[in-house]
Amino acid sequence: MNLFQAAILGAVEGLTEFLPVSSTGHLILVAHAMGLVGGVMNAFEIVIQAGALLAVLWLYRVRVLEALRGLARPRSPGGLLLLKLLVAFLPAAAVGLLLHHKIELHLFGPRPVALALFLGGVVMVVFERRRRARGVAPVYESVNSVPLRVALAIGVFQCASLWPGMSRSMVTILGGLLLGCSAVAAAEFSFLLALPTLGAATLFDFLKSRKELLSGASVGPAATLVGLAVAAIVAVIAIRSFLRYLTRHGLEPFGWYRIALGLAIVALLWGHP
Repeated sequence: MNLFQAAILGAVEGLTEFLPVSSTGHLILVAHAMGLVGGVMNAFEIVIQAGALLAVLWLYRVRVLEALRGLARPRSPGGLLLLKLLVAFLPAAAVGLLLHHKIELHLFGPRPVALALFLGGVVMVVFERRRRARGVAPVYESVNSVPLRVALAIGVFQCASLWPGMSRSMVTILGGLLLGCSAVAAAEFSFLLALPTLGAATLFDFLKSRKELLSGASVGPAATLVGLAVAAIVAVIAIRSFLRYLTRHGLEPFGWYRIALGLAIVALLWGHP
């Protein structure tokens, strides 16, 4: 992997991590297009998520510090937020540990990603049209108002994101909207939930593949750092833009994009082994 390829993958990660289009799915597709495949590549794709997490830490630094202070004051708003994030993190963490190898073996490829993109897109379009038709006002307007049981339910939704191409952002935002959260509350809870979820996945894959990631013969520290830096910068821009777009247009445009991309991938792969 050269530095240009690392920068491209970092930009894809930063742009797609917090959009409901699947960053892992896009990274797999772009990496395959550049001829970068294999277990180390899978680890690199997950490790550069740390760059996107830096963007969340910067943009939501006040909430993050409030949550960390909650360690000393569990009943404070920060302490309750920390508890909600922990409860929401646990379901996907447990399922991921159990099925990690099977997921990496069977689902890290263009065809499974295409199917996940298509199915997720259909769900988003149908959901948004029904939500607009019903016109039901949200029950929870902010992250702090989300109850513990809703946080746990969002965490269960997050388990679906273990299928590359399904999108962690999509299933958690969709879950939040279904459970009565406003668009902003659902998106911000999804962003904050990324910190423990992606942080754990990043650390796990870094420790597992650290020799290859730090070896110049395969990836190397320079390429890893470039990917992280580009992902962080692009993610800051993407998060700010996405929140404005979501409140005005909802999820449906992203659903149609997913459907079109999934069908395009199937067409490109038609007749190939």
